[in-house]
Amino acid sequence: MELIDWIILAFTLVFIIVYGTWKNNSHKNIKDYIRGGNQANWFTIGLSVMATQASAITFLSTPGQAFNDGMGFVQFYFGLPFAMVIICLFFLPVYYKLKVFTAYEFLEKRFDLKTRILTAVLFLIQRGLAAGVTIYAPAIILSVVLGWNLKILVVIIGLLVVFYTLIGGTQAVNVTQKQQMFIIFSGMVTAFIFIVRALPQDLTFSNALQLAGMNEKLNVLDFSFDPTNRYTFWSGITGGLFLALSYFGTDQSQVQRYLSGKSLSESQRGLILNGFLKIPMQFFILLTGVLVFVFFQYEKAPIHFNPYAIEKVKTTLGRDQFEALEVANDIIHQEKQKQLQQRDFFSDPISQAKYLQLEEQSQRNRKAAKEIIEVNQPMIESNDKDYVFIYFILNHLPQGLIGLLLAVILSAAMSSSASEINALSAISVVDLYKRFRVTKDEKHYVSAGKTFTLLWGGIAIAFALVGNLFENLIQLVNIIGSLFYGTILGIFMIAIFFKSIKANAVFFAAIITEAIVLIIYIQDGVSFLWLNVIGALIMILMAYLIKAVVKKKI
Repeated sequence: MELIDWIILAFTLVFIIVYGTWKNNSHKNIKDYIRGGNQANWFTIGLSVMATQASAITFLSTPGQAFNDGMGFVQFYFGLPFAMVIICLFFLPVYYKLKVFTAYEFLEKRFDLKTRILTAVLFLIQRGLAAGVTIYAPAIILSVVLGWNLKILVVIIGLLVVFYTLIGGTQAVNVTQKQQMFIIFSGMVTAFIFIVRALPQDLTFSNALQLAGMNEKLNVLDFSFDPTNRYTFWSGITGGLFLALSYFGTDQSQVQRYLSGKSLSESQRGLILNGFLKIPMQFFILLTGVLVFVFFQYEKAPIHFNPYAIEKVKTTLGRDQFEALEVANDIIHQEKQKQLQQRDFFSDPISQAKYLQLEEQSQRNRKAAKEIIEVNQPMIESNDKDYVFIYFILNHLPQGLIGLLLAVILSAAMSSSASEINALSAISVVDLYKRFRVTKDEKHYVSAGKTFTLLWGGIAIAFALVGNLFENLIQLVNIIGSLFYGTILGIFMIAIFFKSIKANAVFFAAIITEAIVLIIYIQDGVSFLWLNVIGALIMILMAYLIKAVVKKKI
């Protein structure tokens, strides 16, 4: 990175932190701290909701996901617009009518205290883990850029996020997210334009897409009904719908964003804005990853995109084997160029077949390189999906744009992490602490909120320190959510739509359902998206069964 990149990156991060803490650092009561004084308009709400979900993981993992597996991941979001409509019609009016601070406060009014606490605890577990992952993601970036220790960077980034969240509360999170989304949109559009321009001059955009299609990167729709397949039309429109309903309708990190609105209509319009923009945004990010794949068909790509993993594996007994794969990869790349540079390549099936054979061999070599890393450096993550885009940024973007794209990713990380920690603090204070520590001193609860912000920030940092890339960061976050969201959504669906079912039936059904969902996941019976559907339906069915079996009215 050059000086201009550091200036752009530093200015962006300092601006976000200073602006957020300056905008609102005085809170007279818990309403100001948690609901931001109900000052947010629909545009702020919409961008804040999007920024909460669009973490650094989105801009690291999604292009890498497309690079490896193509556009099919966009099906994950097909249920989201429908979820926004349902939430606006049924969930939001209830929240505003009861004037709740948290989604789980509604459950005590509908059922009882123990159901509220159980649901709040389920949220704290899954969101506390996810917050650690969102802090881990930007640390990867800076560890590659700076060559610093990954764990040190996790601590530094975590403390920065905790700082302005602690000082500014919900309003600081909301107002900074508007600026962050502007940076994010600007940076991604700029990167997309540059990638297109960086492709060979004689390669038209149409031919670039044709090349991607040859490699099955443009298979957007999969109508197969395979419960083990993670991303199909059916899993997206059903499992994705239930996941979005739970995430946006019951997850406090999102609920807190729109409960800060000036009115019910402002919050509804903000959610509709999110539903309108989310799929196009994800499609665009995935297409960016596909074009990076096309770019590396002409430019030589490393056998593995994590430079740290390469460095370490070359200090082991697997060095010779790994370096042999690197040499073979270079030879394959040269042979691919001979086919790609033929004038009639895009109309010659024979040349295309030879190219695809070479690309298949290249993919086998990449897989073999990962296996060598796994064997010789088992403590290093061998999966390099999340390093693809950052490698491209650092090695192929011009000065200035590198700093902007890093600012995009770090801004996204800070916005999402801040929302999560802010929500965790809110639940801890309102749903747990305030229920057992009653005082008329509102400033006491504000202080408690800040204490819990520190606590959850520390827990998130601790989890990030012991975590790894798992399979793919964006998949890891969704898996964590899917383990709990089905049960939580089922509780809320009963609360809103099934008035005859009472508290005890719901409470015991929730415990049983969560155990069943965890068992199904451990057995690896279905794709994680289906867990959201299964969990919600089992929750409702189990509550009905308990109600019917137990003679006493519960």
